[in-house]
Amino acid sequence: MTRSDAGQQPLTLPGVCFDALASGGGSARESSFLAAGERTRRLLLLGELLDLLEEQPAALGPLPPAAAAWEAIGRAARARPSAVEELLSAPQVGNWIAHALRRLHGTAGGPPLWVDTGHVHALSVVACLRAGVDGATEVPVRNGDVMLPTLGLARLPGATSPYTTARADVRGGTLHLTRGTRSTAVEPLRAGRSATWLALRSVDDRGRVVLDDLDPYRDLDDPVPPDPLGGAEFQAWRTVFGEAVEILAADPAPGPGRPVLTDLRCLVPWGPALAAAGAERLPVRSASTADAYGSMVLSRPPDGLALAETLVHELQHGKLGAIMHLFPLLDDDRAETYYSPWRPDPRHLTGLLHGAYAFTGVAGFWHDRLGGPHHDTAAFQFALRRLHCRHAVATLLRHARLTDVGRRLVHGLAATLDAWLRRPLDVRVVRRARAAARSHLVEWRLRNLRWDAATGTTQVTGGLQHGVWYDDRVRLYGLPPGLLADPRTADEYLCAGDPAAALPRYAEALRRDPGDAHAQAGWLLAAAALRPRLRPALRLPERAAHLMA
Repeated sequence: MTRSDAGQQPLTLPGVCFDALASGGGSARESSFLAAGERTRRLLLLGELLDLLEEQPAALGPLPPAAAAWEAIGRAARARPSAVEELLSAPQVGNWIAHALRRLHGTAGGPPLWVDTGHVHALSVVACLRAGVDGATEVPVRNGDVMLPTLGLARLPGATSPYTTARADVRGGTLHLTRGTRSTAVEPLRAGRSATWLALRSVDDRGRVVLDDLDPYRDLDDPVPPDPLGGAEFQAWRTVFGEAVEILAADPAPGPGRPVLTDLRCLVPWGPALAAAGAERLPVRSASTADAYGSMVLSRPPDGLALAETLVHELQHGKLGAIMHLFPLLDDDRAETYYSPWRPDPRHLTGLLHGAYAFTGVAGFWHDRLGGPHHDTAAFQFALRRLHCRHAVATLLRHARLTDVGRRLVHGLAATLDAWLRRPLDVRVVRRARAAARSHLVEWRLRNLRWDAATGTTQVTGGLQHGVWYDDRVRLYGLPPGLLADPRTADEYLCAGDPAAALPRYAEALRRDPGDAHAQAGWLLAAAALRPRLRPALRLPERAAHLMA
């Protein structure tokens, strides 16, 4: 393997395959193409990193030169190419390369630079271990820990400084880590978890999908410390993952909302699990980055259905990120101006495109659940998401400077959504979905826009000026009507179809806090339901804010 290997094979995507991706779907064939593109990009970025480290040898501090690491990786690749291929394509490796490049370009911070850049030597150790070849080098040690990407974390006793080095010797599949006069031996390919070795664990029986609670580069940007999960929490993840895979495996044919599960390689636990009391009121927190194809960070969902939806969502983001690495889709000035139905703040057009693509997949997921055991939830979510996505696509077609390829993709999404909008649903479900979409839009405008009477225009006030918020009315509209038979709060009365009872409760909330945007939106929605002459105010609620004073 040489650094010039990347780009030797041209990537050609047939138009019919691009159109499958543009619809929001895609099969294993399209997935393989995107994975090949990500491999090429990964090798190019790794080559750029190695070139920079050769130009700036001081960036590796006390560690050997980068050429030594690359030579060891090359020996491993000649012995067992597939093992090194799998290592270099690991999501955590992609995150590390991106972070190291940001460090070298001065756009990110962290520990001493050599600790981040020196991770290349840990990569070479893993390559030797996986390929069954011997080797020796020096590796960085963080707070007594040596991370071996894709394998686990070695914990060296007696650490006295946060950052130091250790000698790493690979002999016959055993790793000997020596610091000073103390040596620790581990067998990373066979060992589980002990006082000196924490293996990465898989949530699936085949060992394909890692639950990464250890790697410093598992998160979205800057390195994070290890946070090992206890046995019970790990088993809870395995259980909910198994449920999710069973749900998704019920739809083997390609299509929007039917992910290619082999794309998934890593889950990263994020914050507390959502299985606690009251968690059903909160959305699952999840995120992903285009640098770590096949990985996502997320809070543990309360059940397999919620995890299945989240997997669809984040894998859609991953697909679009891979597409955008290959094809320019739009010229974006990055102005955070536009309404995104899934966000509390204004978004730029690239973010809006990502949301439209991801939630088209989510809409497809719920479409596939219609008529099944989750029909009631699926009908509302499908009705809501198809509205949201079509709104976002219309914004993109109206405002985005799309390339020819970008226009083909957005029109593909539009065709999928238009077909779904023709799908008949219970009129009561459609009515609740429209009310939920209207509620979020009205509150978003009140929080993020300001009416300028002097110019007769609306001005964007800036992202999250009022902090992160979540419109609980959207959740309430999604409940089966019987669960709102005994309303108590203003939101519950409004969502149960009793705006007359909701209005004075919102008015009371506004007397306590005239700037409460949630109460303002609720008051306006209730008042417009009772007084038809106020309904036009819902289009520009920021202009009608004086009505609630």
